Parts: sequence; structure tokens; C-alpha cells
Amino acid sequence: MFKAVGELNLRRFFIQRMIMGLLMENEETTSANQPLVEMRAITKTFQNVIANNCVDLSVNRGEIHALLGENGAGKSTLMNVLYGLYAPDSGEIYLNGEKIIMKSPADAIAKGIGMIHQEFMLIPTLSVIENIILCMKSDNALKLDLQKAAKRLVDLSSRFGLDIDPWAKVSQLSVGEQQRVEILKALYRGTNILIMDEPTAVLTPKEVDDLFNVLKEIVKEGNSVIFISHKLGEVLNISDRITVLRNGKKITTVSSKDVSREQLAKMMVGREVFLQYDRPAVSVGKLVLKMSDVCCNNDRGLVALSNISLEVREGEIVGIAGVDGNGQMELAEVIHGLRKVTSGRIEINSVDTTNCSSKFAIEVGLSHIPENRQIRGLVLDFSVAENIALINCEKPPFTKNGIYFDPQNAVRVAEKLKNQYEIKCSNVNSPVKQLSGGNQQKVVLAREIYRQPKLLIAAQPTRGLDIGATEYVQKLLIEKRSENMGILLISSDLDEILAISDRILVIYEGKIMGEAIPGKTSVVDIGLLMAGSKVSEESRGKE
Repeated sequence: MFKAVGELNLRRFFIQRMIMGLLMENEETTSANQPLVEMRAITKTFQNVIANNCVDLSVNRGEIHALLGENGAGKSTLMNVLYGLYAPDSGEIYLNGEKIIMKSPADAIAKGIGMIHQEFMLIPTLSVIENIILCMKSDNALKLDLQKAAKRLVDLSSRFGLDIDPWAKVSQLSVGEQQRVEILKALYRGTNILIMDEPTAVLTPKEVDDLFNVLKEIVKEGNSVIFISHKLGEVLNISDRITVLRNGKKITTVSSKDVSREQLAKMMVGREVFLQYDRPAVSVGKLVLKMSDVCCNNDRGLVALSNISLEVREGEIVGIAGVDGNGQMELAEVIHGLRKVTSGRIEINSVDTTNCSSKFAIEVGLSHIPENRQIRGLVLDFSVAENIALINCEKPPFTKNGIYFDPQNAVRVAEKLKNQYEIKCSNVNSPVKQLSGGNQQKVVLAREIYRQPKLLIAAQPTRGLDIGATEYVQKLLIEKRSENMGILLISSDLDEILAISDRILVIYEGKIMGEAIPGKTSVVDIGLLMAGSKVSEESRGKE
């Protein structure tokens, strides 16, 4: 009897150990598969606008997770909630399976969440290491040990391939190097969830490749990256999974290897989108713009353009590629007579327009889509009809008998252009400030093209527009090229330049570095020119 009881107890013991082992194994497996961070049913509103509508997001440990959507889809708002900048109206956030509440970015940083915004949060007059440790608590309350901090920074930068001089002033660094400082600042503070908001907007192709290599090193160590973007090619290139937002709602989460650019574009917009454009062959005509050795200064009196020489002919789109701030704005301004040249000559339609008035440049055949539509392109308190009449108001049909402004005719013209350019507004007497960014840009396009110019400067024509409005603008420019308009396209979006330009001129620090032909010159070579490096004759023209 005692023997039977002993065997029974022994059997029970082994069964209990087996159950405990299975439970422990299951618990480990669950922990391993558990998302690093989860956002559940997040809703955030601003007055009557729903920015995030019951959005779910799950990010795994060791992955690069892209957050994709058009402008206004709610991407940045969702990440500002995760970073503690905004409090959600409803919803929950979990970190390693535990519910957390963040009242500020300080709470997020303490929990290992870091965010790099589009506009870098650096102080130019301080060194790299001073920016890194700014606002951090020191081990020694009486003495700041910069040498010790710099040594730790060097070790960290070497570990992730982010070589940087800790003693360099931030003002001396390139845009790409400043972004490295921002990444190092986050890693130095113990970040294991790194949020990057449109991180490639101001980088050259080489700097983009370098950034992607760094992000891959970061996730190798079990960290996670949330990559906010609207650039389809980059998202597919760098991410493991993609969550698509549209109008504040989550559409889906997909594996990057299982989806195409076209499918992603349709998810973002809700309809088919053309990402490649047919450009009918056009015989280029006479010169509509000639610049010879043009120099000018910027607002601080420093050289902005140095010996710029270029030509644009009828029936071609000449793209100006370069990182923002290399003289693009000044280039458009000197052509339009908005900025004086210090030397050189400008001709529009064979007429000398050097240092002419902006009105004279328009009279000889220039139209200009400015890079900032709200500051230079529109009067926001004016109606759609009044904005279309601007510049044109001295000429028929906007004047009666060539003397008096005719508001009824202005409304009739605006109605016609509203339909032609598919401008979505309640009526043409509505203030233009009530329109979306894409429709505001259509108002500018309608007004500038209505005059049938010989030369059109299109400066950043799709900046801030969603993919649907971008498609519309780019197709329109190709259409006007086919009607023998000469177009100077100034854009910091290299994909846009490559998609619709016939020739590309690369600008760097106010100088034309070289010419490229889409489909013949490699993106690598264009990137080198954008960074200020000359391309060797051996590589020129090779894919």
C-alpha cells in the first residue's frame, strides 16, 4: 500500500514538473513574440478634425516599421501621441506588454522612446557633445565631465557606424551629419524605440544610403525603428513591415516583401495611381530662357549664385536637382526680377530681363509657381476668383473696356478654370484659405498657366501635396511641355526630377555641378553632384 502511494506521488510530481515546464516554455515563447510597443484604438481630435480615428499599431522588437500615408493622414499625430507630445482622447499604449501613460516627452525618453523630428532640435553654436548631453543629469553635480561623455559618444558612434567628431560645432556640419547627431543623441539616452519623421527629406541619395545602413545596425541589436514617410520606394527598401494610414484611419499592415509600389499607392489614396508617366517625344524649339554667368547674393549679403549659365527651350522640362538651400530659391527670384543680380545676363524670349521688374518679366512671357504657395502664391483672405485674377487683372477679360476691373468676368473665368483644373471648392467666391493644400496649388497653376506663358518656373510644385495631387501636377507639367511650353522645374524631390525632366542640372552651393540625363546618368552620379563632387568621365552616362 505504501509503495503504491509512493509511486502515485512520484507520478504526480513528474506531471506537475512537466506542466510547469510547458507553462514556462509557453511564457518564454509568448514574451519573445510579444510586440515591443502596441498602440490600441488611439483617437486624437483637434477641435472638429479627427486626426487619428481608433488607430492600432504594433511594432515588433528588432524591426523597421514604416508608417506610410499622405500628408494629413495622421502619421505624425500618432507618433506625437507615442512620444508624449499629445495626450490621446482615447486608446491605450503598451510597452513590453505593460500599459503605460506618457504625460510628456520626458516620460517617453525615460521609457526608451526617442523621436527625431523633420526640423532638427540642435543648437548650432554648441559642439556635438554639448548637444548630446544637453538637459541630461550629470553624475557629478559639481563638475561636467565632457571628456568622459565624449569617450562614451565615440564608442557609441563606432558601434553603429555613425562616425562624428564630438568636438565639432553643429553649425559646421552638413545636414546628413546633423542627422547623425540627432540619432546619437537618442541612442546616448538609452532609446530602443526610435521614431524618425520624414528623415530623408533633406538628404542626398548617398546620405540616404548611409542612413539606411545605420538603421539596419540599430535594429540588429534588438532596437526598433518607426520610419514615417510618404516615399514608396524608400519604404519598400528599408522597412520590414508597413502600416498604411488614410484620412486618420489605419488601412492595413503588410509585409514589405509582399507588396508593390502600385499596391501601396492605391492603399494610400484609395484608387489607382500612375507612378510612371509617358512623355511623348517633342522637338525642342527656340530658347525661352538663357542665363549667362549670373551671380547674386542672398539676404545676408553672401554669395547665393555663382556664375550660373543655363538654357531652357520650348518643349522641354529642365530639372534643377539639389538639396534645399543651395541657391534654388535665389535662382527663381533672379529670373522673375524679384532679386538683383550682381553680374551676368538673363534673357527671356530673347529679351534682356537682367534686373528687370517682376511685371516686365511676366509681360515678356514668364509665369512662376512659387515654392511657398501660401506666402508668395496666394492672398489667403481673397476668394478663388480674386486670386486667379491677380496679375491678370489689368488685361481682358478681367477688365471692362481695358480700364475697369470686371468682377463678373473674373468669376466666369474662375468657374471655367475651376472645372478645367478640378479645383474642389464650394464656389469660386470662397476664401482660398478654406481649400486644401492640393486645391490651393491648383489655383496657382490655373492662374499661371492661363496666361499661356512661354517659360514656366515650377518651384517645388508638389511640396506638401498628397500622392493624388502630386500625380495631377506632374501630368499637367508634361502636358504643357507637349504644348511647347519651356519649363524650369526646381525640386528637392529627386524622384520627381527623374520622373518628368528631359534634362537635369545639379546645383550645389550656388553652382551648376553638371548635367544629367534621366535613364542615362545613374542616381549615384547625380547624388555625387548633389553633394558637391565631380563625376569622372569614365562613370558619366553609365547606369
